Amino acid sequence: MRFYDDISIGDEYRSEPYRISQSEIIEFGEKYDPQPFHTDPEAAENSVFGGLVASGWQTAALCMRLHVQSSEETATQAGVGIDDLRWHRPLRPGDSLRLRSEIIGKRPSESRGDRGFVTTRHEGVNQDDDLVISYEATAMVRRHSDE
Repeated sequence: MRFYDDISIGDEYRSEPYRISQSEIIEFGEKYDPQPFHTDPEAAENSVFGGLVASGWQTAALCMRLHVQSSEETATQAGVGIDDLRWHRPLRPGDSLRLRSEIIGKRPSESRGDRGFVTTRHEGVNQDDDLVISYEATAMVRRHSDE
């Protein structure tokens, strides 16, 4: 288990790739983001994207999955915010998404000595190493119990 005190600015993590299918894109789109370019391959052909694309929210959710799978077990207590979320290019059926993460900041809690806050810069890239999504996430992380 990694605690706040075990984490250093500059620590990096890399995920394994996750390949997204057309059926996953359509299922998510129908349930959470029912726009034609997420749900209907034929209608998507006439969209600004020129074909079916994953919802940006699905891309963000996949990044969360990749983050949890790729980082060591951490004593995270809660996420507290996302900053500078950007979608740079769409995720298409058959694309593979990988996550690159780097710790860019940390600060102890001012009100509670048993926790601190860690900020991580995340970049989701496709199989061609093209940037798909980027954001900074801050989480509350428990300190060692003896501190």
